[in-house]
Amino acid sequence: MTHADGDLPQLHPADGPWSVYLHVPFCASRCGYCDFNTYVLSAMGEDAVSGYLEAAHRELELARQMLGERPPVSTVFFGGGTPTMLTPEQLGELVDHLRTLWGIDDDAEITTEANPETLDEDVLSGLLDAGINRLSMGMQSSDESVLAVLDRRHRPGRAVEMARLARKVGFDDVSLDLIFGVPGEDLDSWRRSLDAALSAEPDHVSAYSLIVEDGTRLAARIRRGELPMTDEDDLADKYLIAEKTLVEAGYINYEVSNWARPRGDRDHRCRHNMGYWLGYDWWGIGPGAHSHVNGTRWWNVKHPATYRSRLADGRLPVEDYEVLNKEQRHEETVLLQLRLADGLPMSQLTQLERHRAERVVTQGLGMIESNRLVLNLSGRMVADRIITNLLV
Repeated sequence: MTHADGDLPQLHPADGPWSVYLHVPFCASRCGYCDFNTYVLSAMGEDAVSGYLEAAHRELELARQMLGERPPVSTVFFGGGTPTMLTPEQLGELVDHLRTLWGIDDDAEITTEANPETLDEDVLSGLLDAGINRLSMGMQSSDESVLAVLDRRHRPGRAVEMARLARKVGFDDVSLDLIFGVPGEDLDSWRRSLDAALSAEPDHVSAYSLIVEDGTRLAARIRRGELPMTDEDDLADKYLIAEKTLVEAGYINYEVSNWARPRGDRDHRCRHNMGYWLGYDWWGIGPGAHSHVNGTRWWNVKHPATYRSRLADGRLPVEDYEVLNKEQRHEETVLLQLRLADGLPMSQLTQLERHRAERVVTQGLGMIESNRLVLNLSGRMVADRIITNLLV
């Protein structure tokens, strides 16, 4: 579909928590496996950062006009790209602007992603001063050869060092992201990466299987035969190793690819991502950012220059939007909530889908608890297939 530039239908925000995502599109270099909307900062011109910030603040103002009064923001997430290519003060100004427009919950989760090479003690302290209380670092692996295949710039061990330093300066919510199934990574290498991550005692660990995206340098290398393609059996073996290692270390799997440590009456699960999976509202700020408000979904133009130009003209930088119908919203609910350890309410399923859910149980892939379909470990490993079979 194509709509007029900057147009959105009238929005009807849902009740309940809501979030703001801020996409910072800059990186020091582009990783060979990445297909995110990112740009090498050194190639973007001297005013790239100042132009981005001016436009992002303008988009926040326009969002306020569109949404009107809302409860305070529940979670904020700086993603990218590498948000810590910006200074802590610049990130803090965006947080302050949000606080001015709507307010931010007293116990809000405010996360920034970070490349370990962009961090040091002063930067980490500055992030805390800016109001950021959760740090999510891309570690990927502790194996130098694996990092080289991924074109990651940070040296092995840097993420662990920065996680420990973050704890020292006062962060009480630190997450590490790992990737498994990289060409050339054997089982022992993956075990060492998990052990290295755990040595930093992070509060949260994400472990994703490598997806080879078309158009990336990694895909080209595999196509030319320089590297082997990922192997499904290898991915399954490594997922089982991750589950065993993390659970034995006291982590709880709360979504297929995410584990969190318990803390008091609330564990360290990423509340921002939980908002996505539970279908809450969020507004995405920045080039290429996606948003969702009560069944209306839209996405911004991708290039930072176009993004800036639209906002300089006083227009929302929307490239296109869609209004999800009842069937599409149902499919999204099943797709996202069945990946959660809390499972999917059976009340969300049609009568036919409930019969299919019972087959999931008889196949030994899950159980029905408190009238919710919950996948077990075997089910989690084939979650996509189960979801497809439920919805056909």
